[in-house]
Amino acid sequence: MKLIFEVIVQNAEEAKQAEYLGVDRLELVSAISEGGLTPSYGTIKQVLQAVEVPVQVMIRPHSYNFYYSEADIAIILEDIKAVLGLGSNRIVFGGLTKDNAIDEKALAEIIKLDSKLDITFHRAFDEVVSQEAAYHTLLHYKQQVKRILTSGGETNCEAGKDNLKKLVNLSETTNGPAILPGSGLGQANIEPIHSVVSASQYHFGKALRKGGSFAQGFDPEAFSRIKQFLGVMDDRNV
Repeated sequence: MKLIFEVIVQNAEEAKQAEYLGVDRLELVSAISEGGLTPSYGTIKQVLQAVEVPVQVMIRPHSYNFYYSEADIAIILEDIKAVLGLGSNRIVFGGLTKDNAIDEKALAEIIKLDSKLDITFHRAFDEVVSQEAAYHTLLHYKQQVKRILTSGGETNCEAGKDNLKKLVNLSETTNGPAILPGSGLGQANIEPIHSVVSASQYHFGKALRKGGSFAQGFDPEAFSRIKQFLGVMDDRNV
């Protein structure tokens, strides 16, 4: 089983460095201090032209919450059209209703733009009332929702590892969207977390940066250690 290694990037320079260091997939965001918002058109264009690895583009107009008004949805749709216009179909999106369930209306409108969209449903999933119920909702959209970025409903993957394991099992039994553990993952804890969760892919952020800061470039040594660990797990076919 191929273990996929995804990292957050903010611009073309970071994207090229991550590709050089051996990443499998990128998540492109702006305003990481707010949890990640939609990058500018120019940034998206530069990154897509700079690398060959898959790039999931964050589509999130604000960081106030995960409930989107009709005006917000109109912006979201235009931003996705821009990504599609640049020749990509990969986005990161997560929308909830006011009662913290999956916003199926918004999801359906997005999918209408292109049935071949490749969607990561992001950590809005960690704020739903029931992750199991929310997973079964997203299961209906598995042709487009390929993966769910989550920390198991907890602050980070360490705290949520038991819930993540349940979600991975659910994904495997239903042949639904893959579980992409993310939040707080790094070289110090990936091995014990993977030993419990056994996910097929992992999402990394500031732990792979120099000084643990998004203001800095990637730490090649930290990057290498994560890559080496995931490669060992590949070889063991765990």
